[in-house]
Amino acid sequence: MLTFLRLAYILWISLRYRLDELVLSGIQHPWAHALLKIVCLGRRPRRARGERLRLALETLGPIYVKFGQVLSTRRDLVPQDIADELARLQDRVPPFPSDQAADIIREFLGDTPQNLFAAFERDPVASASIAQVHFAVLHDGREVAVKVLRPGMREAIERDLTLLRALAGLVERLAPDGRRLKPREVVAEFDKYLHDELDLIREAANCSQLRRNFGPDTGRAHLLRVPEVVWEYCASQVFTMERMRGVPVSQVGRLRALGVDIPLLARQGVEIFFMQVFTDGFFHADMHPGNIYVSDDPESLGRYIALDFGIVGSLSEFDKNYLAQNFLAFFRRDYRRVAQLHIESGWVPPTTREEELEGAVRAVCEPYFDRPLSEISLGQVLLRLFQTSRRFNVEIQPQLVLLQKTLLNVEGMGRELDPNLDLWQTAKPFLEKWMHQRVGLRGLRQRLDQEASQWAQILPQIPRLAYARLNHPDAGPAMRAELERLRRAQDRSNRLLAVLCGILAVGLGVAVWALTHGGGL
Repeated sequence: MLTFLRLAYILWISLRYRLDELVLSGIQHPWAHALLKIVCLGRRPRRARGERLRLALETLGPIYVKFGQVLSTRRDLVPQDIADELARLQDRVPPFPSDQAADIIREFLGDTPQNLFAAFERDPVASASIAQVHFAVLHDGREVAVKVLRPGMREAIERDLTLLRALAGLVERLAPDGRRLKPREVVAEFDKYLHDELDLIREAANCSQLRRNFGPDTGRAHLLRVPEVVWEYCASQVFTMERMRGVPVSQVGRLRALGVDIPLLARQGVEIFFMQVFTDGFFHADMHPGNIYVSDDPESLGRYIALDFGIVGSLSEFDKNYLAQNFLAFFRRDYRRVAQLHIESGWVPPTTREEELEGAVRAVCEPYFDRPLSEISLGQVLLRLFQTSRRFNVEIQPQLVLLQKTLLNVEGMGRELDPNLDLWQTAKPFLEKWMHQRVGLRGLRQRLDQEASQWAQILPQIPRLAYARLNHPDAGPAMRAELERLRRAQDRSNRLLAVLCGILAVGLGVAVWALTHGGGL
């Protein structure tokens, strides 16, 4: 009942903000235009379509705001006016009252903001779908940003997730590709990441890990700045970190005026993404422009700044190797290897003909090579690959959904910074170097170093284990005898069953004969 009421509320909000008119106006079909004329009779929308969509998403809650944030980065798929309006969702969601923020800080940190901090700005500097941020100064003079979780978030998210689970179940049962797409697994993955984002201690830990991955001793500090966590002022609903100053990555005009090399910035953004994914297996998975800034400090001018660590992704060694080999095969136009990888990974049925899958992938990808980013829509490539995958029953991998979303964010930011960026050529050298480190002598030495501690414990035990195994009685004859006994018992059961079936058949025949002749008398 609650799910039905929530669905009815969503429909009411859609009609209230005239999203029916927005949807119908985007469908190129005669019946859609006819229906649009009917629904528009007597009531023209008073607000622009982008504003109506933004307000509807804000009203519906955090899940829908997240959806709008992703759409705002895809200016190749969304009209300019809608993308500009949805960009306001990145850090200008209406804030909740400052008194509530102060109450949450007092409840979880044990004192009022006025006592905890030397200075605390009551008005939030940024307000997003999950939390809002206040600037403050510690008693030792350090400037910090205090992130406070919105009240009532867990209940709101649970309500919408219940609806998504119900819809996923319907899709799985009714849609032709329902089982292959694994909608329930995808919703479960989304559920996990949303609940992780509600725990600000987990977010602080993510921030600390990412900062360590780009620390001074890694050789990557020139690429990305990550704020330091102030652990004494962190709790499940309060997260305090070093205050960072910079310019949003979407404000290209301001960056140029500061003297930032925009093409270099775009290439470094792609490198940072692939470095997090393939080197660390730990990546910032909410990379919309509201969370990515560029330093305007003269000492670190042009360096990326990462904010908001509520959603991060992680990949296993198998996933990293599989993805890296797929990317390299794509970049080299080795479509046969792409087909082999899909079959080896079990993503397609083992009966799939390799040459047929190779030809289908070639038909999708070949037209997109040797083009600048401005002429490539990764969304269209993914859509065509999805259409092709239906033919070969490719299973959607829920653990990679977050990576796909982040890749779309990265593409959207790269398109805004430098439309001429060649995404393929920027990523290819990095992946080739990564693969060389993994499969070459250097990679072998690294893996030996990683396993050395385990070998030190296992190697001394090998002689004793080998001796015990060699002296263990051979269980083969006993197992064969037991299997033979079971086979004979099965044969006896089959013969008995056959006799019983014969007796039953004769009895039924006699009964039918008796009834037939009895009726004749």
